[in-house]
Amino acid sequence: MAEAAEGVAPEAVAEPRKQAATTAPHAPLPESLRHELWQRAGAGPSELTEAEFGAALEAIGAKHNYGVEPGRPASSREREAFWRTLYLEDLALAQGCALGREAAWQRFVAQFRNPLIRSAQGLTRSAALGEELADTLYGELFGIAERDGARKSPLERYSGRGSLLSWLRAMMAQQRVNQYRKTYRETPLEEIEPPAAVPVEPEPDALENLRVALPHALAGLSAEERFLLSAYYLDGHTLLEVSRVLGVHEATVSRKLKRATRQVRKDLLRALTARGLSRGAAEEALGSDPRDVDVNLRKLLQNSSGESYSFQERPS
Repeated sequence: MAEAAEGVAPEAVAEPRKQAATTAPHAPLPESLRHELWQRAGAGPSELTEAEFGAALEAIGAKHNYGVEPGRPASSREREAFWRTLYLEDLALAQGCALGREAAWQRFVAQFRNPLIRSAQGLTRSAALGEELADTLYGELFGIAERDGARKSPLERYSGRGSLLSWLRAMMAQQRVNQYRKTYRETPLEEIEPPAAVPVEPEPDALENLRVALPHALAGLSAEERFLLSAYYLDGHTLLEVSRVLGVHEATVSRKLKRATRQVRKDLLRALTARGLSRGAAEEALGSDPRDVDVNLRKLLQNSSGESYSFQERPS
């Protein structure tokens, strides 16, 4: 060993050792904390053991250096703080699915199928194409491609640093971009409509600006508009179901929804620019999903006065 280092400056030898120390695995997750986080994540129903969940937390922490600057070892307090800020329930569900646990997949489909189909239909502007895009994403998430005789799901790459729904929407948008590129190679240019931009995991500043701006933007909505937005976007009711409550045609509901969402977007832009954001920065902030913001959207959309609506169909 001494011979190998002969003629080499001491700092040159120390540097690789320092680098190895910062990239080597840190101290394992304490058992008591692992048990607490496993329980908080509700990992049991996803058939994920404590050991499996702890291993995922340790790997994610080491990969991201526990949120501290690269090259600096994180303290035990910083490691614990990092783990506690993760979306633990989403992470446990994603890990259970990646490991092929049937119970996890059942929970995943029940929780995310409808929101993803709506997102896909928004990207494709078509009900049929939207379902096809969502099915393509499900196939990839399930792990159709086999490596070394085993299925590999992209869900194992989810880190829990943002919501799983935002991560899935970003994957879906990338799927749409890939479809567009394939179409670009096979279709004349004049027949191609560019896809929507790929969303990214929301930045904390953008979420904070939206948190403050949302109440102002929603305050001017009518009781009917609040009901429409809540029933369609939060509760997942179809246009037909909403039309039966209001006693109008589906097309009327669709027009009212578009008008309400346009107005909210316009008011949000006004509120964001009033907070000092440039037009470009405000548009970028709107790329975040309001459901990722730390605000009770359902409460904001509740009707405090005027006509109220309950989800009971009117007699035909």
